Amino acid sequence: MDHIPSSFSSAELQNIDKADDLKISPLRADGKTYGTPTWIWEVVVDHKLFVRAYSGTSSSWYKAAVSQGAGRIHAAGNIWNVRFEIADEALQDTVDTAYRKKYASSPYLSAMIGQKAKQATIQITGRH
Repeated sequence: MDHIPSSFSSAELQNIDKADDLKISPLRADGKTYGTPTWIWEVVVDHKLFVRAYSGTSSSWYKAAVSQGAGRIHAAGNIWNVRFEIADEALQDTVDTAYRKKYASSPYLSAMIGQKAKQATIQITGRH
């Protein structure tokens, strides 16, 4: 089922965060075709949804998300059409804290809070 929210409700964000199964599919260059869903870590900060590219700004999904600004996410048993925006620099420390809390036991945590991934932080919002 596709959802096109103007923003995510608190319950939707809680379900997305709890499921921890987010896959991201930015639109391709044609602006119509969705890319292959890619599993990615997500965090919720101040009622906003964030993701980071492990490979940094050279990641193909990150480049597509920035250039197209739109796509889909698959999470918590739903598909949402969304917008992608480069995250506000002022939120980076708070996003780091959320990653540390949620993924504390992962050997990949240091990369996800490192400078390379920080530079590729995206906020996901509903498409208007």
